[in-house]
Amino acid sequence: MGPSGLLVALALHLAVCSRPHRDYCVLGAGPAGLQMAALLHRAGRDYKVFERESAPGSFFTRYPRHRKLISINKRHTGKANAEFNLRHDWNSLLSDDPHLLFRHYSQAYFPDASDMVLYLADFAQRLGLHVLYNTNITHVTLDKDPQAWNGHYFILTDQKDQVYQCSVLLVATGLAVPKLVDFPGSEYVEGYESVSVDPEDFVGQSVLILGHGNSAFETAENILGVTNFVHMLSRSRVRLSWATHYVGDVRAINNGLLDTYQLKSLDGLLESDLEDLALVKDSKGKFHITLKFLLEDNSNQSADSILLPQDDNDNFAMRVAYDRVIRCLGWKFDFSIFNQSLRISSGTEFGKKYPLIKASYESKGSRGLFILGTASHSVDYRKSAGGFIHGFRYTVRAVHRLLEHRHHGITWPSTEYPITQLTSSIIRRVNEASGLYQMFSVLADIILLKENATAFEYLEEFPMQMLAQLEMLTGRTARHGLFVINMEYGKNFSGPEKDVFYYDRSVAHIEDAWMSNFLHPVIYYYRHLPTEQDMRFRPAQWPLPRPTAIHHIVEDFLTDWTAPVGHILPLRRFLENCLDTDLRSFYAESCFLFTLTRQRLPPFCQQGYLRMQGLSSTKSLRQHGVESRLLQDYTVTENSSRWLGDHSSAPGPLTQSLDSNREEL
Repeated sequence: MGPSGLLVALALHLAVCSRPHRDYCVLGAGPAGLQMAALLHRAGRDYKVFERESAPGSFFTRYPRHRKLISINKRHTGKANAEFNLRHDWNSLLSDDPHLLFRHYSQAYFPDASDMVLYLADFAQRLGLHVLYNTNITHVTLDKDPQAWNGHYFILTDQKDQVYQCSVLLVATGLAVPKLVDFPGSEYVEGYESVSVDPEDFVGQSVLILGHGNSAFETAENILGVTNFVHMLSRSRVRLSWATHYVGDVRAINNGLLDTYQLKSLDGLLESDLEDLALVKDSKGKFHITLKFLLEDNSNQSADSILLPQDDNDNFAMRVAYDRVIRCLGWKFDFSIFNQSLRISSGTEFGKKYPLIKASYESKGSRGLFILGTASHSVDYRKSAGGFIHGFRYTVRAVHRLLEHRHHGITWPSTEYPITQLTSSIIRRVNEASGLYQMFSVLADIILLKENATAFEYLEEFPMQMLAQLEMLTGRTARHGLFVINMEYGKNFSGPEKDVFYYDRSVAHIEDAWMSNFLHPVIYYYRHLPTEQDMRFRPAQWPLPRPTAIHHIVEDFLTDWTAPVGHILPLRRFLENCLDTDLRSFYAESCFLFTLTRQRLPPFCQQGYLRMQGLSSTKSLRQHGVESRLLQDYTVTENSSRWLGDHSSAPGPLTQSLDSNREEL
């Protein structure tokens, strides 16, 4: 090698060695990126967040265009439990700071987007998160290295050609690329991202909106009062969130056009494949809808000479001319900055919108690359809330726990309890846990039984689809059986074509709990941890393989599963049948009687009374027991014994009975 070659090699070596290295790199300072940063910061990890704008939450500075969020800000629930209140707070991120709750930033039920921008800025500042602003990562590639955690490093390059090196890459860039539609005349279509939001610009106009989602209805709602009419066209039927139980479908706050359509007030909805259409502009600047094949068969493409569908069918729905056509088709992931070596795209229609990831939110193509936030919604698309703040704040926390075990040897957080607290632990979680409630059928609590079912470990919010890998991902063992606690809707209850308001839609009887339609707790019991094959061949529409036993806690109008007879008693009996034991609590007096009459004591007596930790009775409780005929009135017996002692030296019947029992013992 000549002198010039040595200089080049030296320069390359210095460039590699001078790369700023971080254990964790987070792309994007939106809600998901800041949530992960907060968790890494609290754990004391080496991380950096890269944000292309000058402040966090830049998406919300522009979107939604009409500034009203559809994430609810329920400030009052009537309860003081902070975890329960998060069930109905769809905007706050998870932190230990009580001031960083969104209710302190807005009083509106549907807040303004500017309030979210302010909240995210405060979140980053108050927690001291390490965010590098004005840094636009333009290219990401791999550098293989056997010494790296994952066998390679991620190499990030910004707009100034500054290079960064990371061991783990956490992508929280959201869905930022507008979905386009390609048909003849599509160049005339205005995009949701740029169309005017001033209703005055639409006065007296006839408008066609492409799309049937929230952005489309949000746009229509803004101009309904000033337009001649608004028509909405999309390939799929309108899906209403109250009918599908999916928060990403059309929300009631945006669906005013449905009234005017059904009441025949000129506005309307249509369904057609957009790629089969064509848009033609006439000499007056008006737009006409025709079919693509009609346009292709005509060499002269003026509006006056092209055959429009109404020439064959004079009742064609869109035979009117439009002043404006607006595209509101949603968003997709930006794959452009990722080198092909990362293999994060599949090329399928679904894969063009979302990156390919596992149920653990790790990329299928690159170990150590995780997708967070809205872009991770492919795991639970159209099922749960993983594409929204109130859902992905918990999936981000689950990813952090996986990383803590993989790279730092910290096992998944758990709490160990005596088996006597099994029922109460489940009841507490299903009544207050927000992660279970919002990420239903995705995140589940896991109860790992100890040997002989004397105790259990409680793990919170583990990704259900990774159950077969639980031991490897958490560092916990499942040798003696396990319970999985999950929240589910009825499998056949919701859907765009179903009447979810039908009579007798709710289930009230305990024996019909398995038919519950609304969100309710479901407990799966497995004697052995399911295998990968079990997970792969589970029954259709089941979130988990067929268990040894399953229990549905009957749905409740108040979502309050604390009824002693309707909720707690059936659950306890289910658990007792699974474990073949008695999970009731007893007073010391009862435990003493059991020691005289039973070979096997209930766990409560073993762990309480025999260790001198049982519940002692009180005078009022004893009196209540006597009056309800659950206990014998020993005061009468004691008085009789005293009378016998005072009046006779011969043993009475009670003394004889006690003596005989003593001899048998």
